[in-house]
Amino acid sequence: MALQHGKPANLLPVHWKSQITEWFAEDTPSFDYGGFVVGDDERTATLFGKSRGVLAGVPFFDEIFSQAGCTVKWHMEEGSWVEPGAKGKFAVATVTGPVRKLLLGERVALNTLARCSGVATKSRTMEELVRKAGYTGILAGTRKTTPGFRLVEKYGMIVGGVDGHRHDLSSMIMLKDNHIWAKGSITEAVKTAKSVGGFALKVEVEVDNEKDADEAIAAGADIIMLDNFDGDGLKVAAQNIKQRWAGKREFLLECSGGLTSENVGTYINNDIDIISTSSIHQGVPHVDFSLKIDHN
Repeated sequence: MALQHGKPANLLPVHWKSQITEWFAEDTPSFDYGGFVVGDDERTATLFGKSRGVLAGVPFFDEIFSQAGCTVKWHMEEGSWVEPGAKGKFAVATVTGPVRKLLLGERVALNTLARCSGVATKSRTMEELVRKAGYTGILAGTRKTTPGFRLVEKYGMIVGGVDGHRHDLSSMIMLKDNHIWAKGSITEAVKTAKSVGGFALKVEVEVDNEKDADEAIAAGADIIMLDNFDGDGLKVAAQNIKQRWAGKREFLLECSGGLTSENVGTYINNDIDIISTSSIHQGVPHVDFSLKIDHN
């Protein structure tokens, strides 16, 4: 799902910049001894991309160096592929400012860019794989993100071209097995959820069999998540559910759990409207970047 118009950076809320101040406080909680050594002379540094990947995290990188009193000039657009080529590195951006500030922001900026770009790269790659396999629905991430770093990881998913799914517990009402067991039944759980969510929030219910799916649909759930079905079982269940409720109720079917780059061909099923996976953001390789001060 390619981004339509606009810049991804325009999605970010006003308060996000305060997170970067906290990152600086974590990395330099007291004196900057190395900065004292190098001083305040104006210098220029080059950001090199050293492994193939999708560039993502530009606004975070920019703000890190802005707070450090430096400026950044990019040589490629966010969302583009970084191709190191035969030289093993590619000049992605130029950063200018007091040398101690360049070094102050270096590691915070590189860590953030590498992680965000890694998520974007895996997202783009998986999106291309499911389309090649013939899938026409939505590929989405999950809420299994790193605490305190969710905004960066969700941003990487979106730059990579996949759906970010819900961003937090307030974005959608998802009723999983523990909710159902605690409430007593799917019907009662959905009824209670809708009484507080109103018209604005969709209700999703996680099920592991067709009977529970039917109960959730009858109760008015908007999305049914078929959780941890194997490939063949998923195809049979999705087809049966869609046929059984055709023309009676509108709902979306989602599946979660198990999708990998290796099993895409056997996993794809166009009776499923949404495939959600944590494989695009959990344990993904980082894209390798380095920042080198220009010197003769």
